[in-house]
Amino acid sequence: MHPIMAGIYIHIPFCKSRCVYCGFYSTTRLQWRQRYVDAVCKEMQMRNFHSEGMSLDTVYLGGGTPSQLTIDQLRQLFLYINKVYAPHLSLDDDWGEMEVTLECNPDDVTPEFATALRSLPVNRVSMGAQTFNDHRLHFLHRRHAAGQIPVAVERLRSAGIRNISIDLMFGFPEETIEDWHHDIDCALALDVEHLSAYSLMYEEGTPLYRQLEQGAVSEVDEELSRRMYYDLIDRLAAAGYEHYEISNFARPGYRSRHNSSYWNQTPYIGLGAAAHSYDGGCRRWNVDDLERYMIGIETVHPDYGMEEIDDDTRYNDIVMTALRTCEGLDLQQLSSPQRDYCLQQARRYVDDGLLIYEKSHLRLSRRGLYVSDMIMADLMMV
Repeated sequence: MHPIMAGIYIHIPFCKSRCVYCGFYSTTRLQWRQRYVDAVCKEMQMRNFHSEGMSLDTVYLGGGTPSQLTIDQLRQLFLYINKVYAPHLSLDDDWGEMEVTLECNPDDVTPEFATALRSLPVNRVSMGAQTFNDHRLHFLHRRHAAGQIPVAVERLRSAGIRNISIDLMFGFPEETIEDWHHDIDCALALDVEHLSAYSLMYEEGTPLYRQLEQGAVSEVDEELSRRMYYDLIDRLAAAGYEHYEISNFARPGYRSRHNSSYWNQTPYIGLGAAAHSYDGGCRRWNVDDLERYMIGIETVHPDYGMEEIDDDTRYNDIVMTALRTCEGLDLQQLSSPQRDYCLQQARRYVDDGLLIYEKSHLRLSRRGLYVSDMIMADLMMV
């Protein structure tokens, strides 16, 4: 029997400064980085999954800003990943069979940082570009300038990174379709293997949401946002990218294996403050408080919550994740009553051309992609 392939996500919550739109757990208390790294390494030792018949397939360091850790701190994390989850490898080995991703900011990719990556098993970098317009970067409170993005990509290439992803945003206040086309052109010029693109979100509790409430900014027109999304799909398809998930595009062979595990119900362990884990039967999440997380690990009383996944929750999870992908929802994954319920709820969307039903699969049509949240909500069990 082959072991279940699993992923590790390590949340690095440290940021030099906070972006106005970010709803992820983060902190600017950089003085706690070493204590936090020590705590994450201790958590690894407490949560070894080999006894459960799993083997490691992907590693993802996200945040926050993982590139705000020192190279020595990153090396310490990988030494412990090696020791606890991949003892058959050494840090000097090629981890090429795994996908090992590090998120970074363009301005953190100095020549020294890029060179130092060669001493780590990182083989994929995900970089938060967001936009190639300095005015909009300033609006977001991003630290980098547009001109630093291509420089960072070139430095990563020189360091041997052959799998680079960049994040883009669209739907800024007062952004025009021409502005968005310019961002797409700049992204395509970088010839990266993967792109993720998201509409600017106004999440409750963020500075951006408060600006919206106060009338300091206004959301982009709905029709313009829709056109931006469709233009993105068309231009990336013409450039040879596969639109494999609602917000993600990849050159052939370069889908994000780690993120795909979330959409395919593959088990994963989340390490660090606010990180989530899933083992197929339950979901677990660490406390989203830096000090409480570290004290809990240090005293061997980890602070976390847990939820058993019942049949209805599992059904909702499958609907919410599988419909995000280009393959769609395989109805054979569902029990007979769940399948009947799903098809009953989906019928009007199939009739309206928002869902496509073929070969026991339901998937979103081009028009359905833009209203996916509404469709998925209607297919879920309440």
